[in-house]
Amino acid sequence: MKKILIFVAFALSLGACEKFSGQQEAAQQERDSLQRIINEKDMELDDILTTFNEVQEGIRRINEAEGRVTIAEGNPESASTKEVIRDNMDFIKEAMQQNRDMIAQLQEKLKNSSIKNTKMQETIKNLQAQIDAQAARIQELEAALAEKEALIESQGEAIAGLSNNVASLTEDNKMKAEKMQQQDKDLNTAWFVFGTKSELKEQKILDKGDVLKSGDFNKDYFTKVDIRYDKDIKFYSKSAQLLSTHPAGTYQLVKDKQGQYELHITDPQKFWSVSKYLVVQVK
Repeated sequence: MKKILIFVAFALSLGACEKFSGQQEAAQQERDSLQRIINEKDMELDDILTTFNEVQEGIRRINEAEGRVTIAEGNPESASTKEVIRDNMDFIKEAMQQNRDMIAQLQEKLKNSSIKNTKMQETIKNLQAQIDAQAARIQELEAALAEKEALIESQGEAIAGLSNNVASLTEDNKMKAEKMQQQDKDLNTAWFVFGTKSELKEQKILDKGDVLKSGDFNKDYFTKVDIRYDKDIKFYSKSAQLLSTHPAGTYQLVKDKQGQYELHITDPQKFWSVSKYLVVQVK
């Protein structure tokens, strides 16, 4: 009888242990299930927050790029300004499209997520509002840049026109100056020749006692002088006679130490006023 009681007690104890063990296992399974749910929610939240941070970083970079465009636009004389503006505008457009895509992803993730957070939904709306405001500013900036480009192009055409006019005027002035110089040179140019009677006749400078009457006298036989500077002419002869006509009192015909004649022109303008050709016969 005593053995039977011991067996019954052992059986009851064993059943109680099995029941307690089953309860522990069920509790552990419930804890594991809850932990999986928590982990999944954490992963969802991390994913959402990562995308959220990427959008905020995108907005920050767009603001920086917008500032660079504004600075470059305010300094049109700086080097490679157009290229800088173009690169920044391309970056802004690409970054804004990426932000729009990420906002759409955030909205989709939050919609399908088990996390229902009203504040996060409001934050996403605020991000969308910031992106929309940036888009509006970029449109205004693009319009302003287009207007400035048109103005610069117009000014460039005007400047090119003025440059052409200046170049044309410069060339005209250069030609006029050269013409005036030539005219001045011509006005102050004269020619002289000296030779024996036979030499002058041979060159048709002296013809039947007349000086320079023949239209085909040899002009190359004459020496060119500038009347402003060439006031003394040597004849290298002890006999000299002026055959061409020149006003008296405007020159002196004198001998040097060797007894050879030379001409000193004392009033060049008057001396050459009658004829720009001086003809002297020597022996």
